[in-house]
Amino acid sequence: MENRNTETIKMMYLEDRPYEKCEQYGAEHLTDVELLAVLLRTGTKGENSLRLAQKILHPPFGSEGLLSIPQWSMEQLLKIKGIGKVKSIQILCLAELARRMAKAEAALGLDFSSPDSIARYYMEDLRHKKREVMKLLLLNTRSRLISEMDVSTGTINSTLVSPRELFVEALQKNAVSIILLHNHPSGDPTPSKEDLLTTRRVRESGALIGIELLDHIIIGDNCYFSLREKGFFSQESANR
Repeated sequence: MENRNTETIKMMYLEDRPYEKCEQYGAEHLTDVELLAVLLRTGTKGENSLRLAQKILHPPFGSEGLLSIPQWSMEQLLKIKGIGKVKSIQILCLAELARRMAKAEAALGLDFSSPDSIARYYMEDLRHKKREVMKLLLLNTRSRLISEMDVSTGTINSTLVSPRELFVEALQKNAVSIILLHNHPSGDPTPSKEDLLTTRRVRESGALIGIELLDHIIIGDNCYFSLREKGFFSQESANR
């Protein structure tokens, strides 16, 4: 019997071939492995595209299945036997396309007065990052976005940000309010002591120059924590 690992797509039964299965039943009936195999198009010597896709999405390479793909770099992909430059680029473009689609959908309901709306919009930008990244969102008098920027990239579990740097940017752009946004690579958005301290310092500094910190939102893995929503700002005001 032909070894399944070396069996070519053409040697498979028609109903098992990803292209034919998609044509007959629709893309929604394909497994994750089959979808990736269709995008890879071809395999390599000794492994068909299905086997190659399975290798990419399963341990030890794809320990988190589809969620592993956005975390991979070109260098990491090239270490997988059967993945060359062309297939690496295909996989990286697939991840980027998925990120942009998710962001485009979230943009339809983007409302800078809603923590949930903000978190959904920036979720795909931040949740796969391996280091903490702090974003600064600058808003005008109508709470519309003037500009956004990365103001700090930290270590694996912390980011350093200076209130002075934030407000220099805010003043240059004539912002009347700001929102801080950063990720936790662990996937748990619960604020650390450093997060609370940074929020307090920025909020107090902003109050002195008339630029309000509207919120500090922490992004986890498909979840978020809004310090304003959780009452942190109210508690701070009550303690003054």
